Amino acid sequence: MPEDLDSWWSRITTSIAASRLFLWISPAVVPHIDRFIHRITGGRVMISGGILPSLMLTSVGAKSGLSRTTPLAAKPEGDHWYVVGSNFAREAHPAWSANLIANPNAEISFNGSDVAVVAHLLTPEEKADVWPRIVRFWPNYEVYAERSGRDLRVFRLDPR
Repeated sequence: MPEDLDSWWSRITTSIAASRLFLWISPAVVPHIDRFIHRITGGRVMISGGILPSLMLTSVGAKSGLSRTTPLAAKPEGDHWYVVGSNFAREAHPAWSANLIANPNAEISFNGSDVAVVAHLLTPEEKADVWPRIVRFWPNYEVYAERSGRDLRVFRLDPR
């Protein structure tokens, strides 16, 4: 994709994804579409992957003990991935983040490959180090943090 088109597309998608309408509608729509597309393509495609690299996280429910699968934007870096608990700028942390705190061993599906991972909730110092790279990756994380009023949880997912 030409760089100027990529910049144009990035500006449009970033603007839409920061809109209050998108943040209101998306939680009810995007995860279901991502799960469906992921399933029918054998894990090779996710709708949100057209905007940002994305993965499917399967973790154990902190309260239920049941397997839970959640589509997430992910920043790949080396042999690990960073995921941010933005929860579409809602006031509460996403359930998947509590699941990873209670049970850090999880599975991801990324670009058609399944990987067993262990999640590490970043310390404030670790988060301060990686946060500028995460915001360059997806500037809306700053918007989501401000609108939610929360300190967004950031996890590093390392292969087991």
